[in-house]
Amino acid sequence: MLALLALGAPGGCSTPPGVVFERTDAEVRWPAPPDEARIRYVGRLVSDRDLKPARSGLQGVGDFLFGRDEARGMASPIAVCTDGGDRVFVADPGVGGVHAFNLRTRKYELWRTPEDEVPLLQPVGVALNSTGQLLVSDSAAGLVFVFDAGGRLLGTLGEGLLERPVGIAVDPIDGRLFIADAGSHQVVVLAPDGEEVARVGGRGPGPGEFNYPTYVALDEEGRLYISDTLNFRVQVLGRDLEFLRSIGSKGDLPGYFAQPKGVAIDPDGHVYVVDANFEAAQVFNSVGMLLLAWGHEGRGPGEFWLPAGIFIDAKGWIWIADSYNRRVQVFEYLRPGAG
Repeated sequence: MLALLALGAPGGCSTPPGVVFERTDAEVRWPAPPDEARIRYVGRLVSDRDLKPARSGLQGVGDFLFGRDEARGMASPIAVCTDGGDRVFVADPGVGGVHAFNLRTRKYELWRTPEDEVPLLQPVGVALNSTGQLLVSDSAAGLVFVFDAGGRLLGTLGEGLLERPVGIAVDPIDGRLFIADAGSHQVVVLAPDGEEVARVGGRGPGPGEFNYPTYVALDEEGRLYISDTLNFRVQVLGRDLEFLRSIGSKGDLPGYFAQPKGVAIDPDGHVYVVDANFEAAQVFNSVGMLLLAWGHEGRGPGEFWLPAGIFIDAKGWIWIADSYNRRVQVFEYLRPGAG
């Protein structure tokens, strides 16, 4: 009977891996024509099924007889990063772990801490260092968890130094960790071994002061960008943590902020800021002039529901944690003349 099912049942034949992000004739781009496109919608990741792995004939028979295994997806993705190539990591406090998607091998894993180790309670920030280790900030535990490239917990950093760590960025030159600490209203800088190097800020509205900072990003010149969420701005600090400028202020028009969260820098130095209240992303030049905005509340391509973290890789792909839609949306920055 199994042999007959293998021959005649749907899925009885093996299928090759599918295309993870399929291009369509009706591409979604911003700004709208006739202006030249600068942002292109690429696709989304929701669960392990979006990796579209190859399926053997035996798996097809099993699917026909017993149904497919339940999809392993996201609950409340809040931060994302990639290695610029194959792997995508998504911090998800809703499941108390990090989703690891491998776009090349089509493998999915959920990284958590072992039962006999300090538990990962509320992962809210992710970053990779130069050795391929994944750093995960936990706002409830007040720690940064360090995983090796295979998902094995190596240890923690920041004990006694962090109150409520959120966003995290790594300096590619010296490996320093820049952590937005919403509890202390500061940015804390740690050496690769976890020793405190510096901290800047304190609660207040002035230059270099913060009111619940949430996310951080570094540009190629070593400048640090901090989402100063309840001051409704992004602050920019130099390599020595001196205040340089701020971008935006409170308001409900393009160029202003209601709840700025994720911040990232594209290959040409443009500053991207995700606003959870506007359900949108805004793009500024290096001195804070608004260039483009896209998004509104919804479930379609380029629509958001309480988006949070953003990450831009070296090839210009933009990854946004679309939290309440339980997905990561992927876009591409189109350089002038590329579209």
